[in-house]
Amino acid sequence: MKKRLFIILGCVAAIGLLALVTVTFFLGSIIKAGVNRFGPAITKTKVELAGAELSPLTGTGSISGLLIGNPAGWRSDRAVYLGKVALSVAPGSIFGDHIVVREMVIERPEFVYETKLFSSNIRDLMNNIESSSSGDQAASTTAKTKAGKPLKFEVDKFVLREGRVTIGVGASAVTVPLPELTMTDLGTREGGITTSQLAELILGRVFDHVLVTTAGALTGVGKTSGAAATNAAADAAKKAGDEIKKLFGN
Repeated sequence: MKKRLFIILGCVAAIGLLALVTVTFFLGSIIKAGVNRFGPAITKTKVELAGAELSPLTGTGSISGLLIGNPAGWRSDRAVYLGKVALSVAPGSIFGDHIVVREMVIERPEFVYETKLFSSNIRDLMNNIESSSSGDQAASTTAKTKAGKPLKFEVDKFVLREGRVTIGVGASAVTVPLPELTMTDLGTREGGITTSQLAELILGRVFDHVLVTTAGALTGVGKTSGAAATNAAADAAKKAGDEIKKLFGN
């Protein structure tokens, strides 16, 4: 009798574990498919997410290998690359139409910044994102539930740290560190915001952070460079910095 009971309990446990693994796998697949579907419509560039996972019990998960391509006309094949993003989601909100992200932490993000005359790849990318979240295009960039309701998000805390920005492409490129950026209560006051609105809010703040940090860092590049080779790179970097200042009217 006891043996039979142990067998039954073992089978139930195995089925439960299999169900959990299956649900977690499909949640990751849904996230990946969603990003790869809506990302290009929001940025109007190539967007690829390599993988994602999310536990329905704890709400913890991650996305890995997120690439956002450059708008047309720029040299680098990417504007942004995120190796790993750690997520903590309120478990009860995962299957609803109002998802609460308790924390989103981006570690060691990489940005590529290019300029020419009075334009930049980051500014072009931001223009794309802003246009996708307004007017007729907003409907095509908004994720919806099976019932057709817009899926809304709140992000309690967003952290970007240990990032770096590469200015220019090729031998003259210069890389500068990006200070930590923290944002809180994104979409809270509105009672949740759509996917395109969230993308515009987060990327808008991040890109502004990239531009301001780059302009500030390049101001002192020439002062700290001693070697001739380093000075050559610094000159190229300072030229890019001057273009940034022109963009923002000094």
